[in-house]
Amino acid sequence: MRAETSWRAIAVALGLYGASLPATLVGSGAALAQSAPAQSQSTPAEAASTGTTVELPTVEVVATTPLTGTGIDVDRVPSTVTIISAEEFNRLHSFSTIDALVQYTPSANSTDVQGNAFFQDFRFRGFAASPLQGTPQGLAVYQNGIRVNEAFGDTVNWDLIPEVAIDRAEVFTNNPAFGLNALGGAVSIQMKNGFTYHGFEGSVQGGSFGQIGGSIQYGGEKDGVGLYIAADAVRDDGWRKQSPSELARFYGDLGWKGDKGELHLVASAASNSLGVVGPTPVEMLAADYNSVYTWPQTTQNDMGMLALNGRYDLSDTWQLQSNLYVRRFKQSHVDGNDADLENCSNKWNPGVGKTKMCLEEDQFTGPAGGGNPLSNPQYAAFRSQMVLYDQSGNTIPFNELASNQLYGVINRTWTDTTTYGGSVQATSTDKLIGHDNYFVVGGSVDYSTVNFKSSTELGITDINTLGVAGTGTYLQNKPNYSLPEEYQVFYLPVNLDATTTYYGLYATNAFDMTDRATLTMGARLNIAQITMQDASGTSPQLNGDYTFARINPVIGLTYKITSDVTAYGGYSESNRAPTPLELNCADPNRPCLLENSLVADPPLEQVVSHTYEAGLRGASKLFGGNVSWKLGLYRVDSDDDIIALASEQTGYGYFTNVPATRRQGFEAGLQYANGPWKFYANYAYIDATFQFSGTLASPNNPLATDGEIFVTPGDHIPGIPAQTLKFGADYMVTDKWKVGGDVIAVSSQYYVGDESNINPMLPGYWVANVRTSYQVTPNIQVFGLINNLFNQKYASYGTFFDTEYLGLSNAQMQTPGQPLSAYAGLKATF
Repeated sequence: MRAETSWRAIAVALGLYGASLPATLVGSGAALAQSAPAQSQSTPAEAASTGTTVELPTVEVVATTPLTGTGIDVDRVPSTVTIISAEEFNRLHSFSTIDALVQYTPSANSTDVQGNAFFQDFRFRGFAASPLQGTPQGLAVYQNGIRVNEAFGDTVNWDLIPEVAIDRAEVFTNNPAFGLNALGGAVSIQMKNGFTYHGFEGSVQGGSFGQIGGSIQYGGEKDGVGLYIAADAVRDDGWRKQSPSELARFYGDLGWKGDKGELHLVASAASNSLGVVGPTPVEMLAADYNSVYTWPQTTQNDMGMLALNGRYDLSDTWQLQSNLYVRRFKQSHVDGNDADLENCSNKWNPGVGKTKMCLEEDQFTGPAGGGNPLSNPQYAAFRSQMVLYDQSGNTIPFNELASNQLYGVINRTWTDTTTYGGSVQATSTDKLIGHDNYFVVGGSVDYSTVNFKSSTELGITDINTLGVAGTGTYLQNKPNYSLPEEYQVFYLPVNLDATTTYYGLYATNAFDMTDRATLTMGARLNIAQITMQDASGTSPQLNGDYTFARINPVIGLTYKITSDVTAYGGYSESNRAPTPLELNCADPNRPCLLENSLVADPPLEQVVSHTYEAGLRGASKLFGGNVSWKLGLYRVDSDDDIIALASEQTGYGYFTNVPATRRQGFEAGLQYANGPWKFYANYAYIDATFQFSGTLASPNNPLATDGEIFVTPGDHIPGIPAQTLKFGADYMVTDKWKVGGDVIAVSSQYYVGDESNINPMLPGYWVANVRTSYQVTPNIQVFGLINNLFNQKYASYGTFFDTEYLGLSNAQMQTPGQPLSAYAGLKATF
């Protein structure tokens, strides 16, 4: 039988693992947390002597740092915390990790940029944890205390985390202890082990668009040794054209525990192929909702990780936690695109002529034209850089194509990253001057080596299918280094070696000033060292060494107004160092294909966020059931925020600092459980704005002036909906039959590329999902679910494109949402 059938048994196991405290289910929704019985004026012995029943109050306990420790009562944490249980992940019957994170976190939403359920952004309070290179990242993500933001671009590949193996997830705000990139917050995911999960479970499910998948998990313990293994696999043809995906993931934990400590050897692996077809022009979607704009577009992710983590009780009040790990991540990306190519010029390329292939010069910033090569040699030198050569150094013919063909390109990237890291932390619950106190001090080191390669292959696009077929010819130009830097053009293959070393040292202290008030203070020192070296021998401008350092403070206060209601408030700072990708792609005069080419650029500044937060939360009995709720206000002011901007050259872009941005809002959450009913609701409002005046590039924006737009304070940041509402319920019709459903409603947002808010907005949407399960026997369950029950047509992402390639008139592109889909499955539990 699964462990969750006996909460008392799980409580004992969790009390032994990682010095965490017993787990208790509180209400419904996102409410499974580590917990422990609080002190009561009546002891169990006293209760027995009087013959009375004593109900101990529930205390939710969370670890407020990446490493789990003894934990602290959530009512002593001066910020909002969302806790999502294994049960909440399981009830959605989804292979995607972020589905539950989005559904149960008030200020969270997902953005489907690439059109793949396993390759979506998780966004919280307007900050992103995205798998897409080119998306500025603003959330730190940890798995068992190990940072999983990738070294090259701080991306987060959610597809690598097997949902079936998740024990719980916690979403934090206002906490610099989570280190670099925690501008908007952090997600900490704890996985199962043999002491927290007992039994065997196997499931298989399938349904719409050719999806078939399954998972297994087993956990148990004997004589102080625990074993947990889990694996899942899924194949999905994709509901859009040319978008199949295949995932295979494994997670294993071999643990040992004694009287004073425990040790775990953890292995994790994944090999996933993802069809990521991206946004499509709205004119094409109107004609065919599942159409795609150029293909192939695929991403292959492969990951393997070994980790050793443990804890040791130094005394009754001091505990030591630590981990060591090595992680290898390899990613390859293939992206068929349109191309900005033309005949060379007899006038400006006299040694080449118009029968050869050149880049379109108006996509680059150059000196004033006019005259001829003799009278204007600088412009002639600039135009010479437009000539394209193949891998053997020969010029390339510009041939007339068939009426159904256009020139295209296939961009390829390869990223190979190996990361070694470790962290150590000590926690103390010693009293301080007679008052309860919770002290944590720790440090971490993460060292990564990265090799990044890219190439661009000439292709032929079939305008009927928009498939791009490779020709075997790889494109490159010859930059003219004698020109001023702003006129130099780089269209080259890349071979870049990089190392990143991230150091962290932190301490936090929560001091109970009274039995109602707790003061929290702390700080973290972050040091980021980044070194880059050209490995091709042809691009020395890529070489660079950068160091970023900062101390980020936190201070906060909680006050227990009544036994059921707590108020909190706090202030914190966090920082994010530019990644190797961003540092080598930050010049508007020399843009790069965000997933392809890199060039040397002016250095970016690190981003610093300032978070102010206050709110109320509580839990009590109501109408015979358990209710928990929270209300919160926040403001996050970011200095030197990094954003991505498009270039005039199709598919190219660059990163830049903007002086200031602000994300502020209100969020509310409610969970209720009573007998056969469980219900939750989450609402969030966010006002995400720029706080500066200036000009930004947006060449494909149809209302831009000469490819530029002017931003003023108060203009909304694109891609962030102002409001989200999420609610759902489950009902036990009988002791064997359960039904449930969820609804998510999202308001309108501005198209990415419309930072000045001058275009119509991407419309809001709502989606309803329903599910049911029936326990055929104590060990066998059948289940079914329908997503997008009312077959809504919607998009969570929109941007602009150059309409000239296909002769379209509307520059808007959208990534459409998945239509109605149904799935059914069978689960066996022993």
